[in-house]
Amino acid sequence: MLTLALIGLIGGLVTGISPCILPVLPVIFLSGGVQSAKPSVHKEQNGGGVTTADAPVETKVPRSRPYLIILGLVVSFTLVTLFGSLLLSVLGLPQDVLRWAGLIVLALIGIGLIVPKFEHLLEKPFSWIPQRRPDANRGGFALGLGLGAVYVPCAGPVLAAITVAGSTGKIGLDTVVLTSTFAIGAAFPLLIFALAGRRVAERVKAFRKRQRGIRITAGIVMIALAIGLVFNLPQLLQRAIPDYTSGLQNDINNSEQVKKALNLGGLENDQNKDLDLCTDGAKDLESCGKAPDIKDIQQWFNTPGGIPIDLAQLRGKVVLLDFWAYSCINCQRSIPHVTAWDTAYRDAGLQVIGVHSPEYAFEKEPGNVKAAADKFGIGYPVALDNNLSTWTNYRNRFWPAHYLIDADGTVRHIKFGEGDYATTEKLIRELLTKANPGVRLPAATGTADDTPDTSAITRETYLGSTKRVNFAGTEDYTAGAKTFAYPATQPPDTFVLNGDWTLTSQNITPTGADGKILLNYRAKEVRMVLAGKGTVTYTAKGQTKTIQVDGTPNSYQLLSTQDIEAGALGVTVGSGVQAFSFTFG
Repeated sequence: MLTLALIGLIGGLVTGISPCILPVLPVIFLSGGVQSAKPSVHKEQNGGGVTTADAPVETKVPRSRPYLIILGLVVSFTLVTLFGSLLLSVLGLPQDVLRWAGLIVLALIGIGLIVPKFEHLLEKPFSWIPQRRPDANRGGFALGLGLGAVYVPCAGPVLAAITVAGSTGKIGLDTVVLTSTFAIGAAFPLLIFALAGRRVAERVKAFRKRQRGIRITAGIVMIALAIGLVFNLPQLLQRAIPDYTSGLQNDINNSEQVKKALNLGGLENDQNKDLDLCTDGAKDLESCGKAPDIKDIQQWFNTPGGIPIDLAQLRGKVVLLDFWAYSCINCQRSIPHVTAWDTAYRDAGLQVIGVHSPEYAFEKEPGNVKAAADKFGIGYPVALDNNLSTWTNYRNRFWPAHYLIDADGTVRHIKFGEGDYATTEKLIRELLTKANPGVRLPAATGTADDTPDTSAITRETYLGSTKRVNFAGTEDYTAGAKTFAYPATQPPDTFVLNGDWTLTSQNITPTGADGKILLNYRAKEVRMVLAGKGTVTYTAKGQTKTIQVDGTPNSYQLLSTQDIEAGALGVTVGSGVQAFSFTFG
């Protein structure tokens, strides 16, 4: 329990100093800090009286206001995150009701700060409660509740574990402790900022003399935050600012102790507790409990009218769930087998469902996924699992991953990663025959298995600062504008950079002029995930070629050989192009 508390607190602290907190800071500074500043009274030197000009307008803002705001934020965030989804499901309300309620609270309090008469109208229904009027000047708990409902912290393993616990209803003392300490950790920097704002206001005369102007400014900022959140404008701000906490986040994400404590890949629940009874890639059918639900899907493709699919409605059919992401080269090699099975066995009772679980932020865009599905010839239903809710409900950890479910709804086979397609197809045929003994099956598809020997090729190489793999340079590889130079030596299966680059958590792009990458690889195919608009020139085996990049992220083939070979690839990335990763076949 102590370990979870420390993980939650540290994860929250890192989040509390990250760029995702910036949109909230003006509200905290003005409403939590400046408004709680202690007013001062200036006396005339010649009479000892108080001059009307210098005397501040008497305020009744309590000194405890910053603490009340932060307390409200912690309470609201904890309750909304853990219990909000369950409550709304029970009531049959949309999942964004609490967020909209928080936005309305912020807007109303903001208007009340600007227009005192409106504030009195807000107070009137509560005037019968002695000394408990919801005056925005007198306290901050209501404001904290509103902020907690709309506060969206940066994603990470701690928040993922909290979200999964809340969405699955598996809420115990451990998840409450984790959530509470995370909220406290994230709120602590905000409290320090509010107290600092109060100290500044007490020392700067202009703040003391212009309290009415401060109220109006605070109200405008609060309304602006509410409007900005409606249109997701804070996300633009966060993308424009380098993620200066990426190094800390990466340390947390990759910590084995954190992974073990949080049970990353999905918290165990009553639906998925028996999945461990299946052996990865078993040659024969096994029995691994009832199939967990497909849940929290943002959108469906290839279903009539986009209607969702419930596994309970598919009893009598054999179901294959394919967890995939469209830019994942491993998934791209797997898809021809899945589409072939769909074509061959659909009429015999097979229902294939693609669960698109994004690996990158750009893979959450429905248009990108739809275009990729069309490109790969996917005609079976595709579920957009943008929050990885179904992914975690299956405790999945791999792209691709196949879960084979029999006609009674029991998971009978699990295969993580590529390969062994003949076994999966054999088991599909067995289940179809068991479900309908008289069924006439076509010949096996016989799709060629192009799965490479992964021990003989370079592992997928991510270029973003928080996901980076195989970087062999000596420079600090964190988010922001950096200058790189090729080292004197470079190990196999690594990349290095040269020139000026801007690194983000997802990708890298040249700063100004072209940027250069030198890649040492082992593979028979090298591809690169690119986006933006510009050119990429690459040199390998004495030949130089240029490709045009234009549009959303996509996978571009750089070279292909008959056999796995070791080599060096020099890449020049033009201005305006974002590079996400190298993938190998």
